[in-house]
Amino acid sequence: MVKIKAAVCHKFGAPLQIETINLREPLTGEVEVTLGAVAVCHSDISFAAGDWGGELPAVYGHEAAGFVSKTGSAVKGFEIGDRVVVTLIKSCGNCNNCLEGNPTICEANNLAMPPILSAKNKTIQQVMNCGAFAEKVVVDQSQIVKLNSDLSFAAASLLACGVITGVGAVVNAAKLRPGQDVVVIGAGGVGLNAIQGARIAGARRIVAVDTNKDKLITAKEFGATDGVLATEKSPWRISKSLIGRGADVVLVTVGNSAVYDVAPRYLGYGGKVVMVGMPKSGDRSTYEPVMMAAVSQGMIGSKMGDVVIKRDIPWIVDLYNQGRIKLDQLISKTWRLEQINEAIADTKLGAAKRNVIVFEEYK
Repeated sequence: MVKIKAAVCHKFGAPLQIETINLREPLTGEVEVTLGAVAVCHSDISFAAGDWGGELPAVYGHEAAGFVSKTGSAVKGFEIGDRVVVTLIKSCGNCNNCLEGNPTICEANNLAMPPILSAKNKTIQQVMNCGAFAEKVVVDQSQIVKLNSDLSFAAASLLACGVITGVGAVVNAAKLRPGQDVVVIGAGGVGLNAIQGARIAGARRIVAVDTNKDKLITAKEFGATDGVLATEKSPWRISKSLIGRGADVVLVTVGNSAVYDVAPRYLGYGGKVVMVGMPKSGDRSTYEPVMMAAVSQGMIGSKMGDVVIKRDIPWIVDLYNQGRIKLDQLISKTWRLEQINEAIADTKLGAAKRNVIVFEEYK
């Protein structure tokens, strides 16, 4: 066991507490990663608020980067000192979904011994297989990707979730073709990356929809051709007038069920809604299936951009090195672990693209 500092949740909706906890040694197939940075994602905030249930106490955080500091037995392809991205995507490699190239929906149960314990050796939940609001993590080797780049840990951490979720939703889930038209609802961290993905994939028109005028300006900096205020009367009509028709793909990147109610209205014939944002458990959305069936429209879910991390993250890093995708510009502000509640509060305001916790000695 090693002692580390972590931000621990003891009560849903309450501030996280910085505590010294115990981290066990990596087991077979696991690695210990000393973190250089971890981003604050809205999913972490939703979990900490109790929106999706779960047990407490818990450590959240799933969008991280650092270096391998220990390895368990049977670890292949990684050595101590390797700079890596740490994701929540733990895959067995043997279930039907993994074998079909869909590791984000691996069917295997996570039965590994919990790696984090309280100072009194009571189990603490490592949420989303990461628990990265901490100085170190122990994760499965399937969750990490080697960084063959001088990319900062702060920028690299974004590759673990926000970037791959947005870009992957366009490229892998929607399978966007050059010349097609896209609407991205929500111009936050994931939405901006969906916009970047659409630009890289060759979209003709990319319409960003948001309630915030400033976010629409930022969306154009990331590749949107047009912006529509969601507060306008019938914003889908404005979108269609800009495109000249309904969209081929509508990506919903916000976790609001009311947005899902109206998302199909932006579609053209044969178009599809890609569900990326995750509302609270129990929230409901309604739509008219007869209308969608009549014009061959559809809705699909996309978890973590349907990525294969060892394929897609190196590709995105290469795009960054070529100057074809923005990463550094996604970082709104950096914070220390001790400031995590301030970073969460700032993220809740809705203006930040991504707030990132950095560990000064390794950034």
